[in-house]
Amino acid sequence: MIASKTFHRRKIVFSAAAVALLFFGLMARLSYLMIVRSDYYHQKAEELHQRERSIKAARGTIYDRNGNVIAANETVCTISVIHNQITDPEEVIRVLSGELSLEEADVRKAVEKYSAREIIRTNVDKATGDAIRAYDLDGVKVDEDYKRYYPYGSLASKVLGFTGSDNQGIIGLEVQYEEYLKGIDGLILTMADARGVELDGEAEDRVEPVAGNDLILSLDMNIQQYCEQAAYKIMEEKQADQVSVIVMNPQNGEIYAMVNVPEFDLNDPFTLNRESEGTLSSKEYQDRLNQMWRNGCISDTYEPGSTFKIITMTAGLEEGVVSRDSSFSCPGYRIVADRRIRCHKVTGHGAENFVQGAMNSCNPVFIEVGMRVGVDNFYKYFERLGLLSRTGIDLPGEASTIMHKKENVGEVELATISFGQSFQITPIGLLRAVSAVVNGGYLVTPHFAVETRNQEGTVITKFSYEREGGAVSSETCEQVKYILEQVVTAGSGKNAYLEGYRIGGKTATSEKLPRSQKRYISSFLGFAPADDPQVIALITIDDPQGIYYGGTIAAPVIADIYANVLPYLGIYPEYTKEDKKEEDS
Repeated sequence: MIASKTFHRRKIVFSAAAVALLFFGLMARLSYLMIVRSDYYHQKAEELHQRERSIKAARGTIYDRNGNVIAANETVCTISVIHNQITDPEEVIRVLSGELSLEEADVRKAVEKYSAREIIRTNVDKATGDAIRAYDLDGVKVDEDYKRYYPYGSLASKVLGFTGSDNQGIIGLEVQYEEYLKGIDGLILTMADARGVELDGEAEDRVEPVAGNDLILSLDMNIQQYCEQAAYKIMEEKQADQVSVIVMNPQNGEIYAMVNVPEFDLNDPFTLNRESEGTLSSKEYQDRLNQMWRNGCISDTYEPGSTFKIITMTAGLEEGVVSRDSSFSCPGYRIVADRRIRCHKVTGHGAENFVQGAMNSCNPVFIEVGMRVGVDNFYKYFERLGLLSRTGIDLPGEASTIMHKKENVGEVELATISFGQSFQITPIGLLRAVSAVVNGGYLVTPHFAVETRNQEGTVITKFSYEREGGAVSSETCEQVKYILEQVVTAGSGKNAYLEGYRIGGKTATSEKLPRSQKRYISSFLGFAPADDPQVIALITIDDPQGIYYGGTIAAPVIADIYANVLPYLGIYPEYTKEDKKEEDS
């Protein structure tokens, strides 16, 4: 009996102790949550009642070298609804479907959907957004946003690129410099009750957006515009597939113009610039878009043909295997191994010195020079002049040179390389290499971006680019410039001659693959002034109809461009026609 009472007493004491221990544990836990973790749970509670909407940051403006706006922002609106805040759904459906020209059924579906926020339409023009805001409808939000706008339409479209519906860059400079242009979005924070209805009397909290930085380019829209007009003119005259033009400062790599016609409308980039025959599948449509957006100056490779003789000339002079007075004989062909390689003049040029061979663009002469240089030395200059690597231009999608492996180059390959066949390079790659030859031996980096500035105009980033010397000697550069000036003065490039100016350059007519189709790329590469080049330009005309020789159809286009561009850049004629007559007499 006594033992039973003792057992029950112990049981009661144990139970009481357990209850007390549990109580103190709960008290300790509550104290921890209410005191130590109070800020954390207060924040969590607020988040349950907070509704947030983003405020889009203004994207940085893009300017050309003269301060012209070439990519700007247009204010638009995003219309959205919050289901739990709508007090008159029928009125909301009626207004939104009417103002936005939408089907009532589509608006009703969004209005009746239980979600924190349902977007009805983006990129609504500001006037329409203001009209909807004036109705003061519960649960309807009108937030201002930005859409990219391009004042020049299609000008430099494949260089600038464009942005998508989220205002992020898709191609071109818009995507290349996204991190500088995009800015930081802001927020609008509002308080709502448990049902999601905004609380009256609760002020909005705003985190203001930070606008992106402005981008200043070396691009000159006046030069771009003139080059584009000239490109369209020759494309229409020769019924060519496309025409590209690059104008650059060979001393520092700043690009003044880069044209790829046909261009496309930057304000309507998803509409094809050429009508299609029949209905396109989604894949065909996307392929056509990708082709339309493609920047051929940097992404397409081609056989350069005779413009590449500038590189052969440079290697030969630098290695000392040829001089301006070296003698050659052209019977109209050259036998290499088991191949008979023809000159463009099938009857031959006969006896000629090296300068005359360059003026005549004589294949046998350059085959001989290439043979004297040899494979190892040739590839040494390919390396020095940047032909075996990308240029590093500040645009996405640059292609690499397609060149033979050195160990696979035999006599025939060496011969064809010497006059610009059997390999492929990009137009920008060739222009960079020749720039090094005429600027004193400096390998520059072609580029567009000069600097970024904040909204107050303070320079934030000043871009710098590699300029590596020692590609070739200054003596060789002077020799090459002299010879190429003779090519324009009285040789195959005479149609690029411009009265009063010293212009150097080289023509080319290269056959496209497969050669059986007899399709050509006509081109001309020219620089001015010949003794101290400040401008270098390259035009390529893809598949011209009728007469297709580069000296006949491409060289005059560069002469026409230079006639306008050189005075615009402050490069004026050095002499008149009368001065020239006196000098020649």
